[in-house]
Amino acid sequence: MYELTIIRTFSAAHQLRGYRGNCEDLHGHNYKVEVKVKAGFLDEVGLAADFKLLKEKTDLILETWDHKFLNEIPPFDQVNPSAENLAAEVYHRLEASLNQVPVQMVSVTVWESDTAAATYTETT
Repeated sequence: MYELTIIRTFSAAHQLRGYRGNCEDLHGHNYKVEVKVKAGFLDEVGLAADFKLLKEKTDLILETWDHKFLNEIPPFDQVNPSAENLAAEVYHRLEASLNQVPVQMVSVTVWESDTAAATYTETT
């Protein structure tokens, strides 16, 4: 089994509705998004998947959030734009966009800072 990891970044502002503390106020993060996929075999070139393709598909998701107020963008206009919810949203959107690529999603980790991150994965 092969596991591939890419890391992408974006910057955005958000507020956590219902949170009792500073994070309820408008604030921003320079997010780091770590995507892991796995594959059971290599293609004729010796690749499990093209890193460039994984980056492009992830960037298509993140560009809609970059330098935006996340609370105004669906689904975060309804659910809190927490690192946990961001990770799950990237995971599901990326999984749907990789349906023609012979890899399986492993996890998505969203880092709000160098010391705080949330990871979403699904058990099989």
